[in-house]
Order: sequence, then C-alpha cells, then structure tokens
Amino acid sequence: MHARSPSDDLVASELAATSLRQHGKLRLRVTGSSMLPTICPQDILLIRRCQLEAAVEGDIVLFTRDRRLFAHRVTARRGAVLVTQGDGIGRADAPVGAAEFLGKVMRIVRTSSSTRPRPRLTVAARAAAALFRRSWLAGRVFTQARSLFRGEPA
Repeated sequence: MHARSPSDDLVASELAATSLRQHGKLRLRVTGSSMLPTICPQDILLIRRCQLEAAVEGDIVLFTRDRRLFAHRVTARRGAVLVTQGDGIGRADAPVGAAEFLGKVMRIVRTSSSTRPRPRLTVAARAAAALFRRSWLAGRVFTQARSLFRGEPA
C-alpha cells in the first residue's frame, strides 16, 4: 500500500489548478471537511473556470493558496476581492484575489446523485454547520457515520 505524502498532495493540487486554467473545467475529489455539511470528504466537485467578477455571494468557489486548493462559500465581495469561508469553519479566509481564484463549483456529486450547490444553507444545515464549527469531533463522527451508512471508505 502506498501512502500519499504532503508533497504528493501539493503536486496534485498544482496539476488540478493548471488543468482547470487550461481546459476550463475540472472534476475534483474532496479530501477536507471545511465545508461540512454541504460538501463531504469523497464528494466530487464539478468546477468551471470563470472570472472572479462572475462569483456572487452564496457561490462555492475554488481557489488556490499556499499551493493547496480550497472550495469555500463566498460570503461577501469587497471591491476586487472575495471574502470566503468554509461552512464548517468559524472564521473567514483571507480575501481571495483574481490571482488565486480558479472558478465556481457547478455540481456536487455524491455516490450516484448530483446536485447544484445551494446559495444558502437550509435551517438544518445551518444548525449542523454551527455544531461542526464548535466541535471537530462532531464533524468527524458525522463523516464516519455517513461513510458507514453509504458503504463508502472513510
């Protein structure tokens, strides 16, 4: 069995960003949990390249920072930058500029279904996100339970 190293992940992130810039679309498997409950680990995101100006509040966007990829929700626009935040994170990211911005998440694929991201969280999802912001363990339990229920790898 081959374990991935952090440097492997950085190379994969750079290749994904380059591919999206060149081809205009990308399928990306999620590894993180910052967007719980909207996006879960192992979900596949369908991303389309666009200009930063096309992103509006509520969109989930993909950007690169420190050679890593992040898919977070736009919470505000401040001039030429976007303010983003993971649904399951209690603080906003540093502003995202045009040089970091890659595109918008157009669809979320989970097992055999595909959905468009909602611009706003439902009441239940807001409650879950608030719990995940306060407890890393709650997010971990949710992810494990979801994987077991669906027969997916954790």
